Amino acid sequence: MPAAFIGLGSNLGDRMGYLREALTRLEQEPVRLGKVSPLYETEPVGGPLQGPYLNACATFETALSPVSLLRRLQQIETALGRVRRERWGPRTVDLDLLVYGNVIMRTPSLELPHPRLAERDFVLQPLKDIAPELLIPGTGKTVSQLVHERPPAGGVRLYLASWYHRA
Repeated sequence: MPAAFIGLGSNLGDRMGYLREALTRLEQEPVRLGKVSPLYETEPVGGPLQGPYLNACATFETALSPVSLLRRLQQIETALGRVRRERWGPRTVDLDLLVYGNVIMRTPSLELPHPRLAERDFVLQPLKDIAPELLIPGTGKTVSQLVHERPPAGGVRLYLASWYHRA
C-alpha cells in the first residue's frame, strides 16, 4: 500500500477537537495511520481577515485510490461542519492530500503532489517532523531541502508536541 500524507488545519471553534475527530474518522477507513506531527499555530495565508490556525500533518497507508481518498477527506470535512463560502476562508477543518506515494497527477479535482506544498511553511514544518527525507515527487527534493530553501518560518509556532492518541 502506498504511503499518503495529509495536511490538517482548523481555525474555527474547538480547533484541536476538529483535528482529532478528523483523524479518528479517517482511522475508521481502510487506512493504517502512521506518524502524526506536533501541532502548530500559524497565521492565515491569503483570504479574508480571520483567526490563527492549528496545523499538523499525518502519514498513513491506504488501499484507497488518490481520488477515492480525496473524496473521503472531503466527506469528513463536510461531516465536521466545513462550509466552502470563499477561497482560503475560515474553516472548522481542512484536510489536504499532499503526497500519495510517487503519484504525479493533474486533474480538475486533484493535483499531486499538492501544488502549493513547497510554498507553505504551515505544511512543510509539520511534514518535516514526520518525514524529513520524504522525496516530493516531481521535485527531486526532500521535505528537509524544501524547508532549508525557505526563509525562516516566523509565523509557525509549536503549539503542542503530543496531541493525538489513536482511537
